[in-house]
Amino acid sequence: MRLILYSKPGCHLCEGLQEKLEQIQNLSFELEIRDITTREDWFLAYQYEVPVLYLSNRRGTEGKTNVIEEHLPRPSPRASVQQLEQMLRKYLSK
Repeated sequence: MRLILYSKPGCHLCEGLQEKLEQIQNLSFELEIRDITTREDWFLAYQYEVPVLYLSNRRGTEGKTNVIEEHLPRPSPRASVQQLEQMLRKYLSK
């Protein structure tokens, strides 16, 4: 499982969420940070929304592998690492 965090430099909400995600130890996931200033399509899509979090999941059917990205709700900036972990556990278990 991979979590994708759309972020931009200087965004304190983005930095705070990234720090909390990196502190989670009881869940197994890869964290990918995507800087929206590096691609115009990301910037146009997320410039007013960052941080944006997606769950990327590979699913195979009949010899084909599809990557499905599910938009996750934005956690509160006040959420603790434990609260963030609980929220993610709900989505990782689907």
